[in-house]
Amino acid sequence: MNRQYFGTDGVRGPYGGPLVNEDFAWRLGAAAGRFALENGAVSGARVLLGRDTRASGAALEGALAGGLASTGLAPFSLGIVPTPAVSLLVRRDTAALGVVITASHNPAADNGIKFFGPAGVKLTDEQEARIENLLPLQAGGPVEVPSALGAISAYLDATSGLLSALLTGWKIVLDTANGATARTSTQALRNAGAEVVPLGAEPDGLNINSGVGSEHPEKMCALVKQHAARLGIAHDGDGDRCILCDERGVVLDGDEILTMLALHALKQGKLAKKALVVTVQSNLGVDAAVTAAGGRVCRTSVGDRYVIERMLAEGATLGGESSGHIICSEVSPTGDGLVAALKVIEVMQATGRPLSELRQALRKFPQASTALKVREKKPLETLPALARAIRDLEAKLGAQGRVLVRYSGTEPKLRLLVEGPTDEAVRAGMDALETAARTDLEVG
Repeated sequence: MNRQYFGTDGVRGPYGGPLVNEDFAWRLGAAAGRFALENGAVSGARVLLGRDTRASGAALEGALAGGLASTGLAPFSLGIVPTPAVSLLVRRDTAALGVVITASHNPAADNGIKFFGPAGVKLTDEQEARIENLLPLQAGGPVEVPSALGAISAYLDATSGLLSALLTGWKIVLDTANGATARTSTQALRNAGAEVVPLGAEPDGLNINSGVGSEHPEKMCALVKQHAARLGIAHDGDGDRCILCDERGVVLDGDEILTMLALHALKQGKLAKKALVVTVQSNLGVDAAVTAAGGRVCRTSVGDRYVIERMLAEGATLGGESSGHIICSEVSPTGDGLVAALKVIEVMQATGRPLSELRQALRKFPQASTALKVREKKPLETLPALARAIRDLEAKLGAQGRVLVRYSGTEPKLRLLVEGPTDEAVRAGMDALETAARTDLEVG
């Protein structure tokens, strides 16, 4: 399904550019309102809007609300809240739509817009394409958005009760990326009795994701070692990702978290349909570990909403991405960094084992990945050198590895991934792909 404006995770780009600005936000709000009315919403139905800490968020919220209100819907602001809070509250209140104004892990100069349907689930490609077809030609003006009170307390209530015991005596480093979780995750862990060492917890509108958060875990790791903490937790700017650090200061990625949660659930007989859903990006070691424990792994295209769609189709309740989007759908209908962290802590409590031991459940196949910034996303089938390099490498690796080449859905980048039987084979394969990509594309 071809879409002009929506990418892998909503509309995203530099604030003030041709895509993310007040005029387009108004038009997008109006189109989303028309879409909701087409699909059973009634005049006056509530739409819940949340945003991260970017300085541009409030202006975009007012414009979006203006577009939504022009169709007869009633927008309400949840204020600065994590993306999963919007998803949860939309599902709880059966709102017509949920809207989050965020560019996730991108720098503060960017912003974006993503939508949730009444069930709290992200819209499909087809639904987003329909919204694009409903875009009005002209924009109107912003409106004052009334506040929906109690959003943070409602979210914390929904995520409480996941631990089997209090965290008395636990010291946890928490990096909230100067983003939307600075209040929520901190409060949740302290409510559970933990001593929290904060990092990236002073948002000023301009410092979101700046050297902190899930994309920059180095400071978190250093603080874990410095304070002899049990673990470190890092979110991205809107709080739907979770990256962890063990007590030795070593980072765990989403694959390790998912494997740990899946194996623990399988042992307890609680992994729904015995299924774990991951994307094509996840390491083949995930399949090996889960299959050996009696489970099964289903793979999807990259993007947490594709994971969620497959989870719904399979009847699965656990899925996610190696990037740290972890979906525990019995609690939250979308990726939730806080829920993922609490679920892992619960495994630590139940087993009495530290993360440095629990992570050993996943033995990764040698893997390398990189992202090349490109001037133009030319169709991959039109790139002869790259196509030839992919064919040659796939033939060489056979069943002992795999190759993944795709464009980012949110950034001007070509992403390359190689897995193989040895580090040497992987490095050689990646060198061949990079050389071919630079032959066919302007990289810089």
